[in-house]
Amino acid sequence: MPAKLDYRWHLRELMAKQGMFSTTALQPMLAERGIKLSTSQVYRLVTEKPERLSMKVLMALLDILGCTMDELIEPVAAAAARPRKAAGGEVAGDPGLGSFRPKRARISGADS
Repeated sequence: MPAKLDYRWHLRELMAKQGMFSTTALQPMLAERGIKLSTSQVYRLVTEKPERLSMKVLMALLDILGCTMDELIEPVAAAAARPRKAAGGEVAGDPGLGSFRPKRARISGADS
């Protein structure tokens, strides 16, 4: 079975190396290259790992940062998926605590 692939997005680190510590610094540079993105779109582009990316945006980022695609996008093996937990907090297939759970305490009124 082939290995699952993932990637790391290094845009924020590359911007910091260039002295750009604000996401708003990227917006006018993209606009100079014909890429019009809103402030929130630029923020998400910098702070999150994009799932879909226009080739024009990618080429503009490489030009702005003066880097290669290998520096911006690092391929890595995907992390193994965690086993899913059932509603009771038990992992499927795991015997769990079962009957070893503590019994609910019952408080009765004090006789006075």
